[in-house]
Formats: sequence, C-alpha cells, structure tokens
Amino acid sequence: MARTGQPSRARVASSQRALAILDLLAAEGPLGTNEIARRLGTTASTVSRQLGTLVESHYAEHDPESGRYRPGLRLVHIANLVLTALDVRTVARPHLAELVRETGETATLSVAGEPDAITIDFVPGRHSVQGVTQLGRPSVAHATAAGKVALAFTGQPLESPLRAYTRRTITDPSALEVELQRVRRRGFAAAYEEREPGLNAIAAPVFGSDEALAAVVALQGPLPRFGRGPAREALPVLLAGAGAISRALGSTKA
Repeated sequence: MARTGQPSRARVASSQRALAILDLLAAEGPLGTNEIARRLGTTASTVSRQLGTLVESHYAEHDPESGRYRPGLRLVHIANLVLTALDVRTVARPHLAELVRETGETATLSVAGEPDAITIDFVPGRHSVQGVTQLGRPSVAHATAAGKVALAFTGQPLESPLRAYTRRTITDPSALEVELQRVRRRGFAAAYEEREPGLNAIAAPVFGSDEALAAVVALQGPLPRFGRGPAREALPVLLAGAGAISRALGSTKA
C-alpha cells in the first residue's frame, strides 16, 4: 500500500497502454488501429478497446471516412488548464534575478489592473540608490512603462482628464493613443521621468498560452545611471527575459 500522500509504485498496464497510444497519436497521428498496434507491439483488439474508451472521453477523435484516430480536444482543454495554473511569479522569478544580474537595475513583475498595472514581484537592483518599488504598488497606466504596456495590450479604457505627475507625463488622450500604438508596434514601452522626476523605466509584455497579456516585466533606475542610453542598452536583455517567461508560460508569440 502506498504511503499517504505518495503515488503508488505499482503500474497499471491498461493505463500505460492508453498513455502510449496518446503519445503516439500526438507525435505521429492520425493513425489506424492496426498501425497503432504494430507500433506498440500489441494486438489490434487491445488497441481498439483502448481507443473506444479514449474516444468516448474525448481524449481521441475518430475519422469515420479514413478510419484513423487523432488526439482529441479534451487534451487541449487539460493542457490549457495546466498552463493557466502555472504561477507566473514562480516562472518569472529566476528571469527577474537574471535581469538584475545583467543590468544591475531593479526588475519588476506586474499584472494588468483596472486600469493601472499592479506590482506582484520584484528583485531589487545592486545599487544603493534605487526608485521606490513595493508589492501591490500601482504603475499608473498613462505615466509608467509597465502601465503603458498593460494599457496597450489589454485595451482598458481611461477616463479623462489624465493627471500630470511630472512635466513629461502624457496628458493628451490623442498623444497617449499614438504612444500606445507605438508600444504595440515595437513590443515595449519606455517612461522617462513621466511619473517621478529622476526615474526612468522600460517594460515589455509577457504573454500566456492563450496569447493574451499575462504580465509585464520592467527595469527601472534613477538618473543619471539609467538614462536613455543605458536604457536602450538594457532593452535587448529585457526583451529576451520577457520572451523567455512567455515561452515558459506556453506562448508562441515570443
């Protein structure tokens, strides 16, 4: 008997055969009953019984014209549930640490809010002088790099008037729409002293398995250490990190 909370070491042959059939269909399907039996070294009658169960439960589909079988939509549904259940913070954490290692600046992870992005994790930079970063802190939608990425890729509406946090804050709705189009086209956003004087940031989108925005990764640092030049130099590292997180979450966009 297996210990409580531990999987049994016993193997059920019928379950193993069913999994082997699914693996074969996923890799080489569509296939007929006899071909599957030959590949797996078993009898056609055994495979037929397994396929009947798999089709009934929608793990496999049967094409009546060709007589062949292919993976079913139930597998897609389960795969999406597994990918959705991945904790983006757990996936992203080592990539945030790598961003800090390569750039020295603070790396943040945010999710889209209504409408501001919310910081859910961060790794502080190596320098003693840093910008203010806190868990749960909102990144203002129109005045921060993370906020602009969230706004650009979710289409959350903004109410006017747009507050001016600094003299560089975009407060004209038309100008903001032009900026958001640029963010979508380039795949990243920048905010140079738009929310806080002396603080610059760049941000990039992270996509999930449904190809919708899952999170936003950003790098931020104070002037003059993280001016436009250093920010541009750090951009390829940021985009690579965001792409790696997206791929880990099941996205094919990156």
